[in-house]
Amino acid sequence: MKTIKLFIDNFIVLASDMGIYIIIGVLIAGVLKQIIPEDFVSKHLGNSTIGSVIKASLFGTPLPLCSCGVIPFASSLKKEGASSGAVMSFLISTPITGVDSIAATYSYFGWVFTTYRVVTSVIIAIVAGVLQNLFGENNIEKIETQGKNSCCASGNCQAESKKRFSIKQMIKYGIFEIFRDFAKPLFFGLLIGAAITTFVPKEFISAFGENRLLSYLLILAVAMPLYVCATASLPIAASLIAGGLSGGAAFIFLSAGPATNSVTMGVVLKSLGKKALIIYLGTIGLFSILSGYILDTFFRDISAKLIANHTEHTGVIATIGMMVMLGLIAYFLSENIYKKYKGTK
Repeated sequence: MKTIKLFIDNFIVLASDMGIYIIIGVLIAGVLKQIIPEDFVSKHLGNSTIGSVIKASLFGTPLPLCSCGVIPFASSLKKEGASSGAVMSFLISTPITGVDSIAATYSYFGWVFTTYRVVTSVIIAIVAGVLQNLFGENNIEKIETQGKNSCCASGNCQAESKKRFSIKQMIKYGIFEIFRDFAKPLFFGLLIGAAITTFVPKEFISAFGENRLLSYLLILAVAMPLYVCATASLPIAASLIAGGLSGGAAFIFLSAGPATNSVTMGVVLKSLGKKALIIYLGTIGLFSILSGYILDTFFRDISAKLIANHTEHTGVIATIGMMVMLGLIAYFLSENIYKKYKGTK
């Protein structure tokens, strides 16, 4: 019984730390969806220049899309004449961050770590985009959207026509599209995070992290083919750090995990070519490790402080945010179960 109680307590701590930030983040996403014209990004990314790559990276940063959900958006960019480098940059920067993930990262790790995560994701995306423009193929077909349904539970991946701003549409998009899409992986991320904190001995994680380079490479090997969205990866990373893994190693998981997965790798290979896939994986892998190393070397004290403020006692706002978040998760999970049950009849 003690173990079960500890598991529940750890689950609650993780959920309460991010609940209110998740809700705020998805509502901001609903606002952005309405105020940013869909063709705004496409109009600025046509030239094979560093400027178009930088714009693609910056435009993609606040968008709350997973590494598979970004595929149809990137397809529309290419269709409207965006350079292959700009498309590559957009494919990388968008899934690593997003307003919901940025807010949740702050809730766990504070503003220094959050800023570092956003800045490094932009840098990785820009470097990959520039390399793609320099060495990749220029005459390529538009990105195929095949495989995206295996990652996106709902239809929010498709671009929609712009409508006049309304609170109803903000909630509809933020809660019933964006949140619905990552409700399941977020729930399992919380479960995995709580399980790591409860059942995995800290000595084991600490020993695993003693060899820095080995821990970096193993984390990278696990993260790259795995489908985990930017938000759902946070409780896992937090638990790894709490267990003794270095902040740099956890950072690699937060960077490489959301940016890649086996489906997106296949899409990049088929649509952009072998050179693009090498640039895509090589840049993400190398710069994720480099960013993790810099974090561990020059910001060593951050790792010790990342989970310092996590306690079993939460404030009223945090508790309300947690209850709303878990309530929505329960609703969308039960909705999926009902649809599957109804489909079997």
